[in-house]
Amino acid sequence: MILEMKVPSPGESITEVEIATWLVEDGDYVEKDQAIAEVDSDKATLELPAEVSGIITLKAEEGDAVAVGAVVCLIDTSAEKPEGSNAPKEEKIKEAPKAETPKLVVTESKTYATGSASPAAKKILAEKGVEPSTVSGSGIDARITKEDAINAVPSMGTPTGGNRGASRSKMSMLRRKVAERLVEAKNTTAMLTTFNEVNMTPIFNLRNEYKETFKNKHGVGLGFMSFFTLAVVRALKMYPAVNSMIDDKEMISYDFCDISIAVSGPKGLMVPVIRNAENLSFRGVENEVKRLALRARDGQITIDEMTGGTFTITNGGVFGSMLSTPIINPPQSGILGMHNIIERPIAVNGNVEIHPMMYVALSYDHRIIDGKESVGFLVAVKEAIENPTELLMNNDIKKALEL
Repeated sequence: MILEMKVPSPGESITEVEIATWLVEDGDYVEKDQAIAEVDSDKATLELPAEVSGIITLKAEEGDAVAVGAVVCLIDTSAEKPEGSNAPKEEKIKEAPKAETPKLVVTESKTYATGSASPAAKKILAEKGVEPSTVSGSGIDARITKEDAINAVPSMGTPTGGNRGASRSKMSMLRRKVAERLVEAKNTTAMLTTFNEVNMTPIFNLRNEYKETFKNKHGVGLGFMSFFTLAVVRALKMYPAVNSMIDDKEMISYDFCDISIAVSGPKGLMVPVIRNAENLSFRGVENEVKRLALRARDGQITIDEMTGGTFTITNGGVFGSMLSTPIINPPQSGILGMHNIIERPIAVNGNVEIHPMMYVALSYDHRIIDGKESVGFLVAVKEAIENPTELLMNNDIKKALEL
């Protein structure tokens, strides 16, 4: 019996996927539920499991875009499993192409190599710093003449003799969709960015005192993300316009906080969502951040886990970014950018002190968020980070950390 395996629907509104990688080869024996391919949709990378056991015949190439419901492979269920089918296959070694010897052309009086230059032309090219191989000759059998050398234009760079190779590869469907959304955000929103700086000393002190106890009790680290997530939740409640988005001629405001967290995965940028972050404690946020980050890293994130979100937090600081203007994640209206932490001298009560400082940036859609609200929102985040004991923990640290 021959089974036709078709592309399942990864989610609503998705009509096609791209074959990112075949994990098996044509003619292999596959087991039921074995992952046979990785497919990219415009939202996530998913594994395609074999529906039955048998010999597989591939019907699509890597990089092909195939419609949902289309046949991508056939599985012959009547075929018996060959002995030693699990043994690794020997890789074919490609022989390097042999260098071609320049063809000799005989003229009436002299013998020249095709594409070579006359002595006079060589001298002119050498003075110009032009490689003969970069010049098209107009003489017999493409011989470079003196006139060709005179007309040759030197490159604008200094010749180095180094490698000048280039490669071309197809962008994944996920990367293309991210690119489209970023351009859409720039072209369809009135995006503006406001900046501030945050003194991280209070959080450093809290983490230094409680991080070991927190990790031993909850099995997860006490990171910066929980402080910033809860600070954002507090600020969104104070400035609900930032927790809104435009739908045609209407403005939709939310009474819940679904916080999207930008993370770097093997297929590029992914933005899983922490649902109802307003109901989570420090432990709850850290558990969700860890869970989603691991799933994104392992390519297991689902479309549902990346759908929606009312506000986004991105942390370029983990890569060393000092300052940036993050792009809004449409259809959301705001995104907070965190950056790296650097010790800097600042004025404190008339004295110069050195503290760990972070620049923060809020990019927002000026169509529905005014300057007063955007600045007020970012100041509210700053206040909560600089005074977490009172504003995020209700002056009860151990209760807030569930210690």
